[in-house]
Amino acid sequence: MGALHAGHASLVAQASRECDRVIASIFVNPTQFNNAEDLEKYPRSVEQDAELLLAHGCHAVLIPSVEEVYPESFKVPEIDLGFLDKVMEGEFRPGHFQGVVQVVYRLFQIVGPDRAYFGLKDFQQVAVIRYMTAHFKLPVEIVACPTLRETDGLAMSSRNLRLNPAERSAAPMIYQTLVKASDWSTAYAPKEVKMLARVFLEASELELEYFEIVNPLTLEALEDTWVPGAVACIVAYAGKVRLIDNMPLAAGL
Repeated sequence: MGALHAGHASLVAQASRECDRVIASIFVNPTQFNNAEDLEKYPRSVEQDAELLLAHGCHAVLIPSVEEVYPESFKVPEIDLGFLDKVMEGEFRPGHFQGVVQVVYRLFQIVGPDRAYFGLKDFQQVAVIRYMTAHFKLPVEIVACPTLRETDGLAMSSRNLRLNPAERSAAPMIYQTLVKASDWSTAYAPKEVKMLARVFLEASELELEYFEIVNPLTLEALEDTWVPGAVACIVAYAGKVRLIDNMPLAAGL
């Protein structure tokens, strides 16, 4: 959606290594914001973004208007996301994933890609896009790429630009909580790790929205038993900036 950083550049670089042609889109999608203020304040730096993309192997940059993405003739795809849309981001941002499905489906229509690259920082979003692609039988391979982090562990995000110095200093506590949770997972059940992680983060200056440990395929919350690939997902506020992150836990490896 813009305000690109090294994490986005890594997606383009990987795509350029694996594909003959790479196209990236920059589009702040209004249909996936359930908070008008969040949409208004979302950082925009289109010229810098285009330069970054082209410098890392992108062959073309699509920068459409809202009218081009959503013409009057566009028919919104009907899909029941089921449980994927009820938990975590789906619970706290109602309608968000329907907006994600709508814009990704439309961008796939416009571009017609063979592969599409998404970052795993938005773990639940990747699960939704995989489901959507399978549901509509779209001929697109979804490639999930690792989260890139700052030297202090903070996941790279466009929203980091909105952090003031004090908030930026506090924000790495999110990563520290995930690391602690991974360590605790080798000795405790998921529900106990969740409790410990919440207490750990709530002692900081951040405001916790949710911390969940889920099955990586179904996104169902784990309570008593670990499963392969178990993932901890977290959202916390630094001031008014909402930050999201996740990490596979040691118990699920």
